[in-house]
Amino acid sequence: MPLYECVLIARSEITQQQVDTIADAVTAQVESESGAVKKREYWGLRNLAYRIKKNRKGHYVLLGLDAEPVTISEMERQLGLNEDVLRFMTVRVEDIDEAPSAPLARRGEDRDRDRGFRGPKPAGRFDSGRRRGADDREEYRARDEYRSDRDEDQNEEN
Repeated sequence: MPLYECVLIARSEITQQQVDTIADAVTAQVESESGAVKKREYWGLRNLAYRIKKNRKGHYVLLGLDAEPVTISEMERQLGLNEDVLRFMTVRVEDIDEAPSAPLARRGEDRDRDRGFRGPKPAGRFDSGRRRGADDREEYRARDEYRSDRDEDQNEEN
């Protein structure tokens, strides 16, 4: 049977247990039609790239499926009817990788990474330390120099 990966995004207002219930329903449907779920990952509550149905965050779930195309189309139809599912995408793949996917691997690296002492913040990094007034900024000085040059040119012409 062909292999598929399906990523679905559920609303942020529902709990993780309700998201697991949606994934269990998909699993039950696929297995009832002689398919199998090879991989299942919960990526957590993540920010969306843009608002979807007034939601800024969503629960992400990845499913690795071994099923017939008819089963996948029925699964997609059921996901489309579910009000808690914001988006889903199913892609046919050559093989399902058993290693953790990129979001889970990255999350593990962040936890393992040691954030040691980075050193003191350098003094005067963004300013010279001298307090400047409003008219002392570079853009005002450049304008004043330009105006004085222009005024001198006009005086020479007269």
